[in-house]
Amino acid sequence: MTIRDAGPGDLPAITAIYGHHVLHGTGTFEEEPPTEAEMAARMARVQGEGCAWLVAEDDRGEVLGYGYFAPFRPRSAYRFTAEDSVYVRNDIRGQGVGKALVAELLARAEAKGIRQMIAVIGDSENVGSIGLHISLGFRQAGVLKAVGMKFGRWVDVVQMQRALGAGERTLPD
Repeated sequence: MTIRDAGPGDLPAITAIYGHHVLHGTGTFEEEPPTEAEMAARMARVQGEGCAWLVAEDDRGEVLGYGYFAPFRPRSAYRFTAEDSVYVRNDIRGQGVGKALVAELLARAEAKGIRQMIAVIGDSENVGSIGLHISLGFRQAGVLKAVGMKFGRWVDVVQMQRALGAGERTLPD
């Protein structure tokens, strides 16, 4: 498996992967899959902010999953905090693709000077994503109970956090 920067040629696979999660999962609270054009705009926005949008591909060049980090919030006080997102093709979940993507996102964010990474995970029953983040040193920071409604049921949001580099021990340059 190779982790690399995503490009326009990856958009059909990225759109299909995310569309599956929108239609069948509670990891995202979107209910209508975005178009390829919308996903292209999202990727351009993230990359335009100097953040990473990555894909994992197999030795045949097939996209297995994707992930990105983006600013946590737009206000300047949050400029050293980012949020990660990761989505893996449904037929290969649990095989380490998501973990490899998030690990590379953490390395890239730290190199950029990010001090805190936040994971906002849809559904407190999303043990795969929660476990993946725990395995990479995240800790649970809170649960927002029943803040989403999807598939006719209330869905929680789990917030997780991990310090990067010096974290809060020093002030950034």
